[in-house]
Amino acid sequence: GTMRIDLFTDTLAMNIHARVTFIGLGAMGSAMARHLMNAGYLVTVHARRPEVMQPFVDDGAMGASSPAEAAKNADFIFTNVTSTQDVEEVLLGDKGVIHGAQAGAVVCDMSTISAVATRDIAAKLAAKGIHMLDCPVSGGAKGAQAATLTIVVGGKPEILDKARPLLERLGTNIC
Repeated sequence: GTMRIDLFTDTLAMNIHARVTFIGLGAMGSAMARHLMNAGYLVTVHARRPEVMQPFVDDGAMGASSPAEAAKNADFIFTNVTSTQDVEEVLLGDKGVIHGAQAGAVVCDMSTISAVATRDIAAKLAAKGIHMLDCPVSGGAKGAQAATLTIVVGGKPEILDKARPLLERLGTNIC
């Protein structure tokens, strides 16, 4: 029947029009942000150094001066930064995602950090209605560029379902 098709188109439309924020544009993050831009998502980027954001802005992304600003109105917020401390700063700091993200937003942290810290961060975000998926990746910069990363996701299955179409743009193996 027609209803099934409409449902499918709606899900597709919702995902393609999803507003995506990417924070952390190192070797891996920059490749991942590009894949999402190439897939047609509306991407906002944030990096500590403005010159790192510039090539993305030149190609149609929006630049944001802080994680909080970058997270405003975003449906999905990806973070790929170096250390546990960086993740805490980006998500929970004075200008962190927690101060800008709306309830219902999904944070996908692609960094590889302490599991204990991740649970603590997830609990603080959850108190504001923000979901978190712990998405450490393996495959290195090459895998990020080729979109063949293995992404091991921790979090609620229904939230993973929401994020899956985006994660599939970044990796081939999502478990």
